[in-house]
Amino acid sequence: MAVLAVDLFSTRFTCAAISKSGLILEKETTDISGCRGQEVSNLIRQKTRKIITDFTNKPIQIRSLGIGVPGIYFSRSGEVWAPNIPGWQNYNLKKEVSNFLVDYKILVKIASKRTCDILGESWLGAAKKCRNAIFLSIGTGIGAGVLIDGKILHGFNDGAGASGWMALKQPYKEEYRNKGCFEHLASSKGLLNYVNSALESKKNYKGILKNKEPLTAQDIFTAYEMKDALATEALNSVVELWGMASANLINLFNPEILIFGGMLFGPAVKFIPEIRNEAEKWTHPLFFKQVKFVPSQLGENAGLLGAGHLALKKI
Repeated sequence: MAVLAVDLFSTRFTCAAISKSGLILEKETTDISGCRGQEVSNLIRQKTRKIITDFTNKPIQIRSLGIGVPGIYFSRSGEVWAPNIPGWQNYNLKKEVSNFLVDYKILVKIASKRTCDILGESWLGAAKKCRNAIFLSIGTGIGAGVLIDGKILHGFNDGAGASGWMALKQPYKEEYRNKGCFEHLASSKGLLNYVNSALESKKNYKGILKNKEPLTAQDIFTAYEMKDALATEALNSVVELWGMASANLINLFNPEILIFGGMLFGPAVKFIPEIRNEAEKWTHPLFFKQVKFVPSQLGENAGLLGAGHLALKKI
């Protein structure tokens, strides 16, 4: 037996067939840059159909599909809210996908990407055998998958873990309304915003970031390794915010492990000791002694394997 898994990001998605033991049997990543609602759904249909076809004459049967969405999945309505995918505000993804798969007798289950991240790590990664763990994902967006007392937290309307909306800096600015304070300041976009703003104000800066167009987060990490002053300033700023956010999550949930993942972890793994040092200033001393700060063991496959585990739980 195998399941299908789809792990969605704002600019791409990965579709895979996964065995019941967590082995990735087939995998393909598709770019969705510039695509809107129905176009993204059509691409998901196309790629899932291809994998189903590939397995048609094999002894392994595909019986279920799990999808991780970069936003909120509303379990009561089957709709998703994924603001980084144009047209996916209150979009009925469950209906779209289920209608396509009904003839294949494949069941569909959907969850937020942060739920899939922590599911993947608790199944096969850093949180294996843990009952209290948090996966903090930092990339284009920021979210936290929260496992407490062996259960994933979803909240009243499936919004638990929207940690990008943490209020970490005063005063309030209108820029925080659409993405949240923490995400605006400390996501990959936040890191780029910091540097671009500094480039406008620091007219005497002559470093290697000055003429980078378009500037990427990786450029900033590369400049940091070359001891560039602006890159160091920018990364020190987000490390401080990552530490404060970590402290807030630990104080609220008292986890045994805090896992860092997402696109920036990655290159930001080297900063985990510094994040831990910053978090210690803000964390309940008893809770801090009990929690481990670790990188994701599954890396870019955390959400994909979590979506696969979600599908396995369905059957």
